[in-house]
This record gives sequence, C-alpha cells and structure tokens, in this order.
Amino acid sequence: MDADRTGAGEPSRTLALLWGEPSAPRKGPARSVAVGRLVDAALAIADEQGLAGVTVRAVAERVGIAPMSVYTYVPGKPELLDLMVDALYAGMARPDSEERPWRERVTEIAQANRELLTRHPWLTEVAALSRPPLGPGVMAKYEHELAAFDGTGLSDVDVDASLTYLLGFVQAHCRSAHDAARAVTDTAMSDEQWWSANQPILVRALDPAAFPRAVRIGAAAGEAQGGAWGASQAWAFGLARTLDALAALIEGREPHA
Repeated sequence: MDADRTGAGEPSRTLALLWGEPSAPRKGPARSVAVGRLVDAALAIADEQGLAGVTVRAVAERVGIAPMSVYTYVPGKPELLDLMVDALYAGMARPDSEERPWRERVTEIAQANRELLTRHPWLTEVAALSRPPLGPGVMAKYEHELAAFDGTGLSDVDVDASLTYLLGFVQAHCRSAHDAARAVTDTAMSDEQWWSANQPILVRALDPAAFPRAVRIGAAAGEAQGGAWGASQAWAFGLARTLDALAALIEGREPHA
C-alpha cells in the first residue's frame, strides 16, 4: 500500500467508493465481504498498532480473505484511508445547538474533534489535506461545524477560515499530546521521573545568572503543570486564546450572543 496520506487516489474511483456508487468490474477473486468490513478492520488495526500496521496483509487476515482480494475492493492505502477517515467523521455526534451562543457552539466543535483525535491518535499523522476526500462523513461534519458560526455576521470565506483556524489548533494540540504520551512510553519514565533522574546535571547546567527568565519561568510553569508541558493546561489556555481571536473578528458583526 502507498504512503499514509488521503486524497491521493484516483478521484473518480475514490468518490465512487465513498458514496457507495457501483464501479466498473475488476478482474480478480470474487468479492466475499462488504467494503465496510475492510474499513472496520483497518480502523481496528490503526487504533491498535498505528497507521504502519494497516497493510493489505493485515487487513486481509483480519477479515479472513486473501491479500490480493483486498485490491478488488480498494485500489490502495490512500483510498482506504479516505474510507477510514470518512467513517470516523460519519460517526461523530452532531447535537443541535442552534439556540446557544456562538462561543459555546465553537467550543463544542473543538471538544468533539479533540475527543476524536484522542480516541484515534493516528489521525494526527494523516497528511494535511489539500484535496479532502469529499465523502458523506466529511461533508456532514463540515456542514455541522460551519453551522457553529451561524449568526456571527462573518462572510462565507471568513467562516471557512475560522473553522480551519480552530481545527488547526485542535490538530496541533492533539499531536503534541500524543508526542508527550509517546515520550513517556518510549523512555518508560514519567516527566517527574525524567526530571528527577536528570536533576543533578540540570542544576549545574541551568545557571540562573545566565538564563534568569528561562530558569524562573520554566520552574514556575513546571510546578504549575507537573512537568515541562501539561496537556490540560495547554488545551484550556490555547482554546481560550483561539476563541478570543475569533471573538475579535466577530465583535461588532454578531447580532446576539
């Protein structure tokens, strides 16, 4: 299978797969399972092993078919990733929040995306999409999230840019959170254990006279967060600043709340 990126397959075949439209018959073994079973298997493997574990052989073994049979369903990994991402987006909750203030609606969108990326860490590793797979799940997610900006008075272009800005923060935060968790796993040490183990050399190297701000502020932040970086604190601070930036754009245009 190809590199870990979506939107890289042949567009018409990918869209046909995403929307369940019949495609031209292919030569090869007869189909014995539904495409959805392949997608479910690939999602389970990705959650267990990461994207590197999603291979033709692994997916085939999970559903009980020959590896070459997979290609009678999907042309390659880019198309399979499109289906995987679309399936996850299709399964997201879309509560009706029409009557709530825009800031609450946008916060809910951010939280929902954070929860999705937390449950499926490999999603942060999928390459950024310049040509997103326009499947039913992607479109339903986009429609729902755009509605969070209803009543703000923003232009259509600014609404799209505002949503992209919000989701960019969520993506970056979750990637940092996954990296921090991976560091703990790879070193078999918590942040507290790492700092304790390296304290003697750090005390000698980090001279307050040479690095007064770094030592003072770093110590204060580390004590407050329980380490060099705290996911909860970073999320709360970053989301609030992101919403403040959007508020500055919306201020004076919003008819209410």
